[in-house]
Amino acid sequence: MIPERIRQVSSGNPMNRTIHLLSMVLALFFLSFTLNACRDSQSSAKVENAQNQERTVKVSVIEVEPVPIRDILTLPGETEAWQDVLVSADTGGRVEWIGPREGQKAKKGELLVTIDVSALKAALDRAEAAFKLADDLFQRRQQLFERKIINQEELDRSLTERTVAQGNLQQTRVEYQRGFIRSPIEGVVNHLFVDEGEFVDRGGPVIDLVNVDRIKINVNVPELDVRYLKVSQETKVTIDAYPGLQMPGVIDFVAYKADQATKTFPVRVLIENPSHEIRPGMIARVFFLRRVIPDALVAPLFALVEKGGERLLYVEKDGVAHSRSVKIGVLEGERVQIIEGLNAGDHLIVGGQTEVEEGTRVRVQ
Repeated sequence: MIPERIRQVSSGNPMNRTIHLLSMVLALFFLSFTLNACRDSQSSAKVENAQNQERTVKVSVIEVEPVPIRDILTLPGETEAWQDVLVSADTGGRVEWIGPREGQKAKKGELLVTIDVSALKAALDRAEAAFKLADDLFQRRQQLFERKIINQEELDRSLTERTVAQGNLQQTRVEYQRGFIRSPIEGVVNHLFVDEGEFVDRGGPVIDLVNVDRIKINVNVPELDVRYLKVSQETKVTIDAYPGLQMPGVIDFVAYKADQATKTFPVRVLIENPSHEIRPGMIARVFFLRRVIPDALVAPLFALVEKGGERLLYVEKDGVAHSRSVKIGVLEGERVQIIEGLNAGDHLIVGGQTEVEEGTRVRVQ
């Protein structure tokens, strides 16, 4: 039987019949092409899935074992001279002489500056002469008193004059010695505040002396960490100005009262500085050992993989990679403590971990 649509086409105009026939042929062709494309796409997907399931990634693994790890607290601080003394003038006057200059060393007790000692020496000479005169007069009157030529009152008056002269002499000597400014410590002249010939007031700054044979480092320790620190505890110190240089230090002081502004506890660390390389005002970093965890499970930092805001480690079991969501703890150098998500004896993937996912087949090399 001839379909109704074909009979209608056959009974019409020959030209129309041709156009309709061509339209039907093209429609059938496109329908067949579309069905074949869908079948090919499904076949390709199946092949790709099969290839993914059969793909094997080469990885490197290490066996997880409990090991000790150190919990180290690192805090910044600023270096400070062991001794920093601002030497002031004990008397006012003109600066007559200056000894060590800036950058030069001064020994303890060494003469640094003299101030108006010429005028003070004249006053001292007068006081010495006055005392000598009063003393000679007292000696003569004592002899006269023994010979009963003068009375007790005259002898007492002479003794009083001698005592007053002696007191004036002692006071003048003290004033004279104040003109000689000596070094209270052994150190280096860091700054001179005066020049020769310059007038200085009593109490005015003259010389800044620093002793950098040892260096103090002041750090502020949070309240949760101060309980781990004790006086005489050893530390490690680095200086930003000398990369790669690490020096031993020791805790000299731990504050018993927190700073009201920062709520931290000031701690002072001492380091030896025999070569004077470390200067006051440099930035330092102090490493405090809070505790040692003897049996921690650790992983290299590079083994961690971040995915979707989650920290993952991959372990190998029976030739298959498995992801583990982990929680980290103490960080020491290039390794980190794993608190949750890792077990002793696991084969941790440390090479090729970025190329695997959950269920990926792996081959250990």
